[in-house]
Amino acid sequence: MSARPPDIRIADLTAPVLTAPQRGALAVAERNPVVFSEPVLLEAARRQTRLSDFGADDFRARLRVQLEAIEEDRDLNALGRLGVWSNLLRYLGNRLRLEDLIRRHPEILEVRLPRPIIVVGMPRTGTTHLLNLLAADTRQRSLPYWESLEPVPVQGEGPGRDGRDPRWWRCQRSYDQMVAQMPLIPAMHDMPPEHIHEEIELMELDFASYLLEWLCRPARWRDHYYALDMRPHYAYLKKALQALTWLRGPSRWVLKSPQHLEQLVPLLDAFPDAVVAITHRDPVSVIRSAITMLAYGDRMRRTRVDPEGLAAYWIDRVEHLLAACVRDRDKLPAGQAIDVPFDEFMADDLGMVARIYEKAGLELTRGARSELESFLAGSPRGKYGQVRYDLRGDFGIDPAALRRRFDFYFERFAVRVEE
Repeated sequence: MSARPPDIRIADLTAPVLTAPQRGALAVAERNPVVFSEPVLLEAARRQTRLSDFGADDFRARLRVQLEAIEEDRDLNALGRLGVWSNLLRYLGNRLRLEDLIRRHPEILEVRLPRPIIVVGMPRTGTTHLLNLLAADTRQRSLPYWESLEPVPVQGEGPGRDGRDPRWWRCQRSYDQMVAQMPLIPAMHDMPPEHIHEEIELMELDFASYLLEWLCRPARWRDHYYALDMRPHYAYLKKALQALTWLRGPSRWVLKSPQHLEQLVPLLDAFPDAVVAITHRDPVSVIRSAITMLAYGDRMRRTRVDPEGLAAYWIDRVEHLLAACVRDRDKLPAGQAIDVPFDEFMADDLGMVARIYEKAGLELTRGARSELESFLAGSPRGKYGQVRYDLRGDFGIDPAALRRRFDFYFERFAVRVEE
């Protein structure tokens, strides 16, 4: 039996000491500044894909708000700006390819997506583990990370001699580069190409998600997003999933995103027969884990790490997500929803999957159980070490005082307090 990796304490979390690879990446970005211009981005996407039709152009108004919000974030450094700019260009290119595919194959819009299982919950509440565990059952369709980054293949680009999709290799190269620059990320949230990812990447093709908030502090965009009627954007997500199902099956999806907590009604509007599994955990544990991971990333994308500002932003954000969940939880039909307490899931993950399958009317066959057990055997918890969090020491926050802010959540759900 291999030795357990040592615990990890990030001693320079808020006053980072950059490594040579990190300094090199920042220097490259500083030599290649980007301009957040709508016409420049649209034209770059057209040149890159050799396509021109973006479909309905209402997305451009939302793109403009995002661009304004990014420019207002004065602490975003050259590498942070380059990363966000590259993502926006990728979303535009993916949108062009999706619209082109559907135009050539309108039958895609007739593809059925029967009774998906959708995992909903805050980050760091077991959602990633649950999603990847469910996706190990090959009867179900899921979205690997490499496919989420480039959902529609480039026309004429087939597998290489090794049988691998070129999109997988591009994702692997990016992953290797990320680990070289940020070696502790795998211990916090490992995302190799085969990792099952969130469909939030697909929603950003319509420029209508909270994803930008994980990359910068876009207050203007956050407020604009809050005011959006998200039903048409969840319909766009459904269209993207229909296209991916048409490209390769099966048709019953397992999905996941924390954003759905504040969009349960639009989610159900798009997927009326979905089974929704809602994970629950002490919000203090969620916040300390999430902001530690974000602070670690901020050494690369921001001119300074601002622990107080970072914590304030995400405490508010978590409160908004959980308040919406409390407000809308009972709007989900009883036969289509199940609550997943974090401690119960961690104690018996296969047992929890069996309960979800019972709710979904899906038999946990011998073959499916074998696939799930194989996944668990190959994915031990703490594989890369366990990061130790210090909310008080790193962020100056009293955990008990912070927890009182979420009394409304503890009163509604059976959530165990974690010390």
